[in-house]
Order: sequence, then structure tokens, then C-alpha cells
Amino acid sequence: MADTSHKKMLDPDPRVWDFETEYELGQDNIRPLGLDIHNPVFIVSGILIMGFVIAALANQEAAAEFFGWLRPWLTSTFDWFLVLSVNAITLFCLALIVLPVGKVRIGGKDAKPDYSYAGWIAMMFAAGIGIGLLFFGVLEPVYYNFSENGGARPLGIDITQPGNEYIGIVGTIHHWGLEGWAVYAAVGLSLAIFAYNLNLPLTLRSAFFPLLGEKVWGFWGHVIDTLAVFATLFGLTTSLGLGAQQVAAGLNEVFGIAPSPMLTVFIIVGITLIALGSVLLGMDAGVKRLSEINMIMAVGLFLFVVIVTGIGATFSRYFSVMVDYVTLLPALSNPFGREDTSYFHGWTTFYWAWWIAWSPFVGMFIARISRGRTVREFVLCALIAPTAVCALWMSTFGGAAIDMLNAGGAEGVRATVIDSYAPEGALFGFLKELPLYSIVAPISLVLIVIFFVTSSDSGSLVIDTITAGGKLDAPVVQRVWWCTLEGLVAIALLLGGGLNALQGAAVSMGIPFTLVVLIMCYCLWLALRSEYRKL
Repeated sequence: MADTSHKKMLDPDPRVWDFETEYELGQDNIRPLGLDIHNPVFIVSGILIMGFVIAALANQEAAAEFFGWLRPWLTSTFDWFLVLSVNAITLFCLALIVLPVGKVRIGGKDAKPDYSYAGWIAMMFAAGIGIGLLFFGVLEPVYYNFSENGGARPLGIDITQPGNEYIGIVGTIHHWGLEGWAVYAAVGLSLAIFAYNLNLPLTLRSAFFPLLGEKVWGFWGHVIDTLAVFATLFGLTTSLGLGAQQVAAGLNEVFGIAPSPMLTVFIIVGITLIALGSVLLGMDAGVKRLSEINMIMAVGLFLFVVIVTGIGATFSRYFSVMVDYVTLLPALSNPFGREDTSYFHGWTTFYWAWWIAWSPFVGMFIARISRGRTVREFVLCALIAPTAVCALWMSTFGGAAIDMLNAGGAEGVRATVIDSYAPEGALFGFLKELPLYSIVAPISLVLIVIFFVTSSDSGSLVIDTITAGGKLDAPVVQRVWWCTLEGLVAIALLLGGGLNALQGAAVSMGIPFTLVVLIMCYCLWLALRSEYRKL
């Protein structure tokens, strides 16, 4: 049956593919001590990651030196590959919106959504962004505009020329806009279609069934899923590490607690313990509720900043930078002949590798919550809407900070972003310039913590699903294990090189996983054509 099915799938002009398989969910799982783990993905991943933690903690100086070299070498060597790959993925996702296959419904034509629009988008947004908006919202636009004596400006554009004063915001939107979300959408849609329409396990290897057939359950499938675990873990711990540093800065601002490496470790341990509580509560009571709280608090903070910095100025700036973003997108997406190397290598290529490393995490999470949505609906909500919202946030916070700096204010931002690079303090330096700081700063600190918890909880859910062979009901103790391991990896990276180590780990996993995502897009197209013919 396997060989026949495989030939049928490779037929260049099929009518309908049935993707039949003899594989049964969990058939390769082993169940020691009441666990339900995939052999060998869980065991190999767990052993290698624990080995990494031990080695990094035992050799902190060597780890710092290694990661300090690794990230710039990777981003400057593979810049063209990352950028061209992300461009291709973006064009593919945009095409799905307008092509007839957009009518295909995740779960089949009679499937109904599991969550309301509000709950669905809140969870999708919280998982996909994490602490990014709060950490980079002020930092990036200001850094591009004013730091390195202009050397970090996108495309080397001169901000002294009329109409260019917000070019830093345009460069930021490029990193948080269409192309990053397209990577999430492509991976999430692939997982959703193969799991809910074609009844294959909810794991990365299933998306390769059109090419590998029954072989996907063997060696190459193990490699794909293990690579996905590493990409997810290191992509996620980068965000967790950044979040811990920002929480430490917030504790200093709100309670006067001086930042230190040991404080950061305690923060990670404390947040991990809170995340474990969310894990035990489950998806609806844990992740869903925290995501909705996230959204309410984030919207509240956003509205506060809009009101005190000027509603008219906020939306005038937003529409202006969006026009510039669309106009400059082709140049920003071109990897060849770039002279703005600080921006391009230091930020863009890192971001693309980071988004790709995060894609198994965010993709599987949004796949799990998107049953009942059409392909067109999924891509629009996972691509266009978040781009617009991220751009609005960045232009509001970053734009207001730029205006303050141009007017001679925002000394806290100048001190943390321009005079010395302490990015974790940029948000609080900005908030100091606004009224009600004693109230807004603690609320922002709580919001950062909740984003941190949501990312850790969601990440453990995704990694557990992969390492349980696609099972959605694996014993909760396995999620506890992965949640704990995430915290340990974040600690190891922070102590073994800090920000460079976090970013180097994400890039090192993102580059090889780029090939996986590109092949997934091709396999998704084959599956969508087949599903469309069933309508």
C-alpha cells in the first residue's frame, strides 16, 4: 500500500490524493514510568539539550566567546539565503489569499471553529509576539535613527532630509511585518492541514508525507522532528532571556532592586514556576485565559500612550510610515549590494533566522487553535492583521520616543539606547517621560511577566506534542519537563554569553530549519490542491 500511495502522490496530475498511511498515532511511543514519549525523538532531544546546558554552565567563558563569534559569522555568511527564502515564503502565503485553494477549510468543509474570533486572535498574537513588542517597541526605532552615528539606519537613509525622520520605524516594521508573520502562517497552516484534513499526527514530519511517503515515520522523520525541537527551544529561550532581562530592569525601576546575573536567574526560575502552574491548568484555563489578560493589558497600555502623546500625531505618523514601508519593502527585501551592513547583518538576517527558529512553536500552537477556519481566513488573520497591529504599536511607542528625543527630552531612552546599549531599560526610560509613571511602570512589569509565562507555557505544549509523536493528550508531567528545561537553557545561555548567546543559539537553529520550511510550503501546496478538488 505504501509504495502505491507514494506513487499516486507523486503523480503530476492527480485528481484527489488520499494520503493513506498504515501508521497509527503513537505506534512508536514508549511508556516508561507512565509517560508516553516518542522513541527516539524525546530521548535524543532531551539528552542533547541537557548536555548543552551542562556544557554551557561548566564553560561559561568559552561559551560566551563561541556565541560572540557564531552569530555575526552566520548572519553575514547566510544573509542572501535567509532573505531570499523569507521572500519566497511571503509570496507563497500572499498567493494563498487570492487563489481558489483559499476556500479550503481546516478540518474539512463541515468543521466549526473551536474558539471565538477574540479568543483565537488573542492566543495567536500572544504566542507569535511574546515580549517582542514591549522589548523592541522603543528600542529599535530609536536605535536605527540615532545610534552608531547613523550607521544602523535602514538603506543608509538620511534622517535630516524632510520626510525621513521616522525611517527607524519603517526599518522596525520591516522586521515585525509581513515577512516574519508569513513564516508563522506557512508552518501553522501546513501542520493544520496535514493534521485536521488529512488525519496525520500533529507533528512536523507529517507535512513531508507527500515527498517521503511511509518513510516519513522513519529516520528522516526523526531528524525533522528533532530539529524542530531544537529550533523551537532555542528560538523560545531567546525571547525568555530577553524577557528576564527586561523584568530585571523593571524591578530596578519599580522596587529599586539592582540588576545582576543572579537576579536574572531567580526571575527565570520564578517565571518558570508560574508557567508550570499554567501548564497544570491546561489550554483553556491556562494559556487562553493568560492570553486574553495579555491582550486587555496590552491594549490598555497602548491606549494610554496614544492619549498622552496625541491621538492625531499617532495616526498621522502611522499612515505615513506604512506608506514608506510599502514603498521601501522591495529595497529592504533585497539581499544584494547592501551597504547598510549594520542594519542588514546586525538585525534583519538575525530576525529572519529568529522568526524561522520560532516557527515550529508558533506554527504548531496556532494550528492547534485554528480548526474550522478557511485557508484564506487563516492567512489573513495570521499575516495581515498582526502586521498592521505590530506596525501601529511600533510607530506609536517608537515614534513618540523619537519625537521626545528630537525635542531634547527622553533622557532615559537616550541613556539606554544611544549613550550606552542597555536595551532592557528602553521601555521604562520612555515611560518615565509620561504621566502616572508610578502606576504605569508596575502594570508594564506585570504585562511583561504574563507574556513571559504565556510563551513558556505555549512552548512546552508545542515541544511536548512533537516529542509525544503528535499526541495531544500526553501526560502533563512531560510538559512540566519541557517547561523546566526551557528555563534551564535560558539560564545557561544568559550566563554563557548573555544577549550574544541567546541570539547566536536562535540563528544557529534558524538557518538549517529554513530548508525545512521551504519544503513544507511545497508539500502544503500539494495538499491544498488535493483538498480543493474535494469541495
